[in-house]
Amino acid sequence: MILVTGATGNIGSTLLQELQAFGAGPLRGLTRDIARAAFPEGVEAVAGDFADTAPLKPALEGVRSLFLVSRIGSDAEIIEAARRAGVKHVVLVSSIAVQTHPHLGPAGENLTVEQLLKESGMTWTILRPTQFASNTLWWAGTIREQETVRVPYADIGLPTIHPADIASVARVALTESGHEGRTYALTGPERITARQQIETIAVVLGREVPFAEISRQEAHRQMSVFLGDEAADAVLDLTGGDVNDELLTVRDTVPQIIGAPARTFRQWASENATAFH
Repeated sequence: MILVTGATGNIGSTLLQELQAFGAGPLRGLTRDIARAAFPEGVEAVAGDFADTAPLKPALEGVRSLFLVSRIGSDAEIIEAARRAGVKHVVLVSSIAVQTHPHLGPAGENLTVEQLLKESGMTWTILRPTQFASNTLWWAGTIREQETVRVPYADIGLPTIHPADIASVARVALTESGHEGRTYALTGPERITARQQIETIAVVLGREVPFAEISRQEAHRQMSVFLGDEAADAVLDLTGGDVNDELLTVRDTVPQIIGAPARTFRQWASENATAFH
């Protein structure tokens, strides 16, 4: 049995589809709202919220492999619950910031989770993806209203990754041997700037998308309202304010593991065009 947490999210939903398509065996998806979960046929849906780890015990019953996204609950309790339930292998989604910006608070938190997993006695695979293509959904409402998208660092290109590629790597790590004890930094196939992302979305929509570059200060004022000051600063550093060669590097890890080219931002935008209409 494989348990996928965050099963209705950008990574988890695709992961369940891939696991089923590849005949991975019994599958279970953990979700807050079973009534709204549209899982592939044959996937067992179980209710659970990491804010309360009590329901995890039945969810973990019979589970051999676990897909876990870090920092969505009490990681120490989740990992301990998995260990007690007899889980053998955990595939953890961390962040590339652990190696590119270890001084940032969120990166330190991710590193702590990685260490907890490594010390748990279970085998593990750690995935450290870079910026998600799906982060551009932050602009969706603005684009639908045909208002101006305002972002800082408009011309800093990052090797943005399609969430489906993270799912594909996770699927391989969950179902094939040789990935235990490995840490993978994951990126997309090319660097792409915020300006280029907007231009790509405009092409997919077939209309102009107004765009303007703003200062870090203005961006921080907007982001800190819902992220808080520290997290807003961290996001701004990682999206252009404090880039380094390690963050900017385009890696071939995804195609090496999944045996297919990494998906482009254009592909993600085409697949998710309805979000911007």
